[in-house]
Amino acid sequence: MRIVDSILMEIDQEAAITRRLLERVPQDRLGWKPHSKSMTLGQLALHVAQTQGRVVDAVSADTMEVPNFRDQPSAETISQLLSEFDASLVHAKEVINRWDDATATATWRLTKDGKELMSLPRIGFMRSIGMNHLYHHRGQLSVYLRLLDVPLPSIYGPSADERPFG
Repeated sequence: MRIVDSILMEIDQEAAITRRLLERVPQDRLGWKPHSKSMTLGQLALHVAQTQGRVVDAVSADTMEVPNFRDQPSAETISQLLSEFDASLVHAKEVINRWDDATATATWRLTKDGKELMSLPRIGFMRSIGMNHLYHHRGQLSVYLRLLDVPLPSIYGPSADERPFG
């Protein structure tokens, strides 16, 4: 088994959960946000949809300069949101599937103005940002949906709105 095989399996397993959440985003509320410091629903949902594809792009080189995260784009429609998610997922899996163990474990660096902020194995960054970061924002998205009174899908078990096991 290759080092990347478990993360590829996890990406597939978690994709169904992420898609169920994204499908519930109400198109007429994309500009809504729960607080003035928060992203809009459309910005957060698009960030969730694009995370894995953007992370593999970030780790494709051995070093990356910290990007500007201030201006997050927003989804315009749910169709666009789901299309972005599908494309991001396919892209991430294609890139990761090409990694051999040496590529996956090679040191990757994040810099700011040329100064190293962190270095870790490429697969570690994918785990931390490509997966855990996704789960963090997916949790935020479920809170946004709850605040908008959108029925939440089952994520890792029953929700107050959906009971998949009867």
